[in-house]
Amino acid sequence: MTASRAVPAPHASPLDLGGRTALVTGAAGGIGRACALRLAAAGAKVRAVDRDAAGLESLAEAVRGLGGAVEPQVVDLTDLDAAEAAAAGTDVLVNNAGLQLVRPIEEFPPEVFHTVLTVMLEAPFRLIRGALPHMYEQGWGRIVNVSSVHGLRASAYKSAYVAAKHGLEGLSKTAALEGARHGVTSNCVNPGYVRTPLVERQITDQARAHGIPEERVLSEVLLQDSAVKRLIEPEEVAEAVAYLCGPSAAFVTGTSMVLDGGWTAH
Repeated sequence: MTASRAVPAPHASPLDLGGRTALVTGAAGGIGRACALRLAAAGAKVRAVDRDAAGLESLAEAVRGLGGAVEPQVVDLTDLDAAEAAAAGTDVLVNNAGLQLVRPIEEFPPEVFHTVLTVMLEAPFRLIRGALPHMYEQGWGRIVNVSSVHGLRASAYKSAYVAAKHGLEGLSKTAALEGARHGVTSNCVNPGYVRTPLVERQITDQARAHGIPEERVLSEVLLQDSAVKRLIEPEEVAEAVAYLCGPSAAFVTGTSMVLDGGWTAH
């Protein structure tokens, strides 16, 4: 016997998140801001989390300009209890917040390594933990973890970032296996280098670590392994996140959506 169809017919699955609450971390800028705007445009009430109060206010004005609903929350994700509490009652969780430092391992400050792992791995665990009870209760939820090509590949001088992203991949898969019977999906989005302040701030450190002038970093380091020789835009990443929140992605879970311009094709 063939099971009944679980998804709408083709071309009948627009993204409609009306009545849903979506939490986005690192929402004040870059990928997080683009995701918050995209999910708000789909009708979600956006719970925008960041430690940058001014950036959140700018985002809130932009969301309201779209006619959307937004709840800015100033949260430092190193406060893990606050992170978990912020996620209660959310239907869509986008773990995006991140930070970066480029240093050889023997020069990498241990306290920065600890902070990177806290913000980019332990905080997502706590956010997922805080969100799941509500998702399970209603039988629907979407977890999207903004990982990176560095969740699949390593680069020199990025020990903390690579370790955190590899860990996030495993956490996401575990959440997918546990959440499947509750109607909750969990996936990673894996962009290459994105045109964000986080990437722009790397230029000087990359030049120093590789011993090259700053003007050569983009072509010789950031885009060296990419077949498509440009940075990906935050809005492109946000569209991938939005797809994973929509009805057409109901069967997509425990996987990584790679947006790396062909980097991992090598």
